[in-house]
Amino acid sequence: MENRKQEERRESEIVFSRSIKAGKRIYYLDVRKARNEDLYLCITESKRTQVGEDVPPSFEKHKLFLYKEDFSRFAEGLQEVMDYVKSQVGEIEDRPEWNPENEQKEIAESEEPKKKGLFGLFK
Repeated sequence: MENRKQEERRESEIVFSRSIKAGKRIYYLDVRKARNEDLYLCITESKRTQVGEDVPPSFEKHKLFLYKEDFSRFAEGLQEVMDYVKSQVGEIEDRPEWNPENEQKEIAESEEPKKKGLFGLFK
């Protein structure tokens, strides 16, 4: 009985959701309704991790809760940081769509120098 009450407290209703795929990561933007009917934003980063070829991938998840009274300050701060980065590095290109085949090729290519010479320092 107690466990069920705790589950109900933890699970708040999602009233709107948007997912953003970015490489190995997926960002979930969920608008949730609290028990007091207030709305807040839950940002979840889900990152795919691969330990080995024989092991199925797992996912690391990190959550950030943002309450409506903080939206404007958060948006201003985020915009300020993004403007700073753009001023330092110029226009930022979008990340290409993630493809598992390309990832395997990149891993193989990155491991290639390690096979040559002492710790990959010499060819």
